[in-house]
Amino acid sequence: MGAGALNRQSGKRAFLVRQMVASLKILLTGASSFSGAWFARTLAEAGHDVVCACRGQRMEDYRGSYRRRLEWLKQAQGVKLHWGMSFGDPAFLALVKEEPCALLAHHGAQVGDYKSANFDLLGALAANTRNGREVLQAFAAAGGRGMVLSGSYFEPDEGHGGASARAFSPYGLSKGLTYQVFRYYAETTGLAFGKFVLPNPFGPYEEPRFTAYLIKTWREGKVAEVKTPDYVRDNIHVDLLAEVYRVFAERVAAQGPVLSRINPSGYAETQGAFAQRYAREMRPRLGWDCALTLGSQPDFAEPLERVNTEPATQWCPDWDEAQAWDGVADFYLACLE
Repeated sequence: MGAGALNRQSGKRAFLVRQMVASLKILLTGASSFSGAWFARTLAEAGHDVVCACRGQRMEDYRGSYRRRLEWLKQAQGVKLHWGMSFGDPAFLALVKEEPCALLAHHGAQVGDYKSANFDLLGALAANTRNGREVLQAFAAAGGRGMVLSGSYFEPDEGHGGASARAFSPYGLSKGLTYQVFRYYAETTGLAFGKFVLPNPFGPYEEPRFTAYLIKTWREGKVAEVKTPDYVRDNIHVDLLAEVYRVFAERVAAQGPVLSRINPSGYAETQGAFAQRYAREMRPRLGWDCALTLGSQPDFAEPLERVNTEPATQWCPDWDEAQAWDGVADFYLACLE
């Protein structure tokens, strides 16, 4: 599904949603990220006004998939991009005061090489929470109702993971500590607070990681290899994840000063099984061989299993799985034109 078809599909959903939910003004960080762009676009298409705080000074500062996502967002009615600010810096604090919003959606975070043992844990925590108490106080004073913080099932004590509930890496630990900091600030400021725990999204405008590797390899007529087929992970269509985020954000804004969390799950299975599923769905849609081989996995440096626990479709019963797969295939076909 090309950008036009994606817009028509989501626009139809948005018309139905607008009839049921009052419009909110939402301040979002991390809009240039894969999931962040989808969250912003989905919220806007549901009739909400989305104010995006971007770190770059201008569109031209972004490259590759980050630039494509921001250009996609720029086309959406209801999305406003503000340049040259990071969470907690003076420009961001000024935006909080000048653009009063009902909900603060803090999705941006320091990521870098998130699998590295040398990830700067404390530096990431400091950047993620910079002037957090001052930000939330200013936000509440301007009429803000609540905050949604994006978490990850890479964090300690998230999702289901057998005997080990440790963080995947220092990055995962930084996310867990970020949650504790903002939970404290939100509760002491009197804001509603929700944690949205992400599994692994895939779909249009995604990062050049696993599923993008599969597409690239198949497009070249080669056989794709899954090097870690035994890991049990949770992969989810990004449009479904974004719809659940929209539902959760609306709930947090309406519920008053309480704590809530959500752990949406998609395809909870081994990476080998997911790759086979992906090939099975793409083969007839793309007309390619989509050949696949599962390697022998010698390394288990990460926890063997980590999945979220709440089926995402329970919040979005009208979501169309076949249409979502069509969207993935059509996006990649459009990229070849």
